[in-house]
Amino acid sequence: MDKRVKRICHITTVHPRYDTRIFVKECASLAANGFEVYLIVADGKGDEIKNGVNIQDIGKPANRRKRHLYYSRKIRSKAETLKADLYHFHDPELLRAGARLRRKGHAVVYDAHEDVPRQMLTKAYLPGPVWKIIAALFERYENSVARKLSGVITATPFIRDRFLKIQPRVVEVQNFPFLKEFKKEEANPPLSKEDAVCYVGSITKVRGIFPVVEALSYVGDTTLLLGGNFESEELREAVVKTPGWEYVKELGFLSREAVSETMAKSMAGLVVLYPTINYLDSIPVKMFEYMAAGIPVIASDFPYWKKLLEGVDCALFVDPLDPKAIAEAIAWLKQHPDRVKEMGVIGRKAVEVKFNWGNEERKLVSFYESILNE
Repeated sequence: MDKRVKRICHITTVHPRYDTRIFVKECASLAANGFEVYLIVADGKGDEIKNGVNIQDIGKPANRRKRHLYYSRKIRSKAETLKADLYHFHDPELLRAGARLRRKGHAVVYDAHEDVPRQMLTKAYLPGPVWKIIAALFERYENSVARKLSGVITATPFIRDRFLKIQPRVVEVQNFPFLKEFKKEEANPPLSKEDAVCYVGSITKVRGIFPVVEALSYVGDTTLLLGGNFESEELREAVVKTPGWEYVKELGFLSREAVSETMAKSMAGLVVLYPTINYLDSIPVKMFEYMAAGIPVIASDFPYWKKLLEGVDCALFVDPLDPKAIAEAIAWLKQHPDRVKEMGVIGRKAVEVKFNWGNEERKLVSFYESILNE
């Protein structure tokens, strides 16, 4: 039996080098489990070794067009020089590169972070029928490549079930939180809590920033701790004009440590995404981070999300498009501090048992071994 250390090469032209799923969770976990791990990125920040991961940079493309035209081939050429035992790519635009690597006899895995064909249907800048045709053509191509690969890793069970129809080796590896990043509620005594709720993450319209801010105007005396960057300056300017903005404490981009500290100060966490096709069957990572931090969740009332937390009484589900409904949920929590604490404990326990990265790490390693030991 081959006892040598297996070399793994992760590939992305789109994601940042310290991407939470790719670098922090997958690559670092594989390195900790004895694999020799390389991560090829395209950000122009140079090579480095961090957390046991050898990061190789192929340079930053001048624009998206050049990335699409030239960087798939460039990153594939770089990957081949590493002579890895398994290649793991993360971007739909790298499907062609993945297919070429597979045809040359390499073990290749596609990591489907999102259901791209359904995501395409939410694009607003082309007429609906046009996007339906584009989405259908892309899905046909994505399936044709995935069918020939060594396997597919998906971020949600919904995407897993889609790929299982055309590829027998599929596993979902979900972006559940690291328990070690979040202190237990007993480590955060009630006196450390502020009269505040929080949202931490990318700030976009479809992630519910307008209804959330407007909800504050109805509550009247509760602060929103807002962590993250706005999608654009135009969006920020529009949100600043929304009633309720005076109750927002804008924190900007937060480190992982600051994320934990912000949640620890909060009475509850908000994840009120709009009911778009791409979100209805998604796994809201932020929801589980709030739970890990020991705080209740105010979440969109999607049927799949309710089913996901069935039997786990740690969340209030609301119409994400209704600021008054969001305000009522905040007000209810303010009026029931004992239930806030109880819901926080229940949520934390659920993460300790089920919704944590440790469980997903074991699935990832097992999946790799099933491919490498063939």
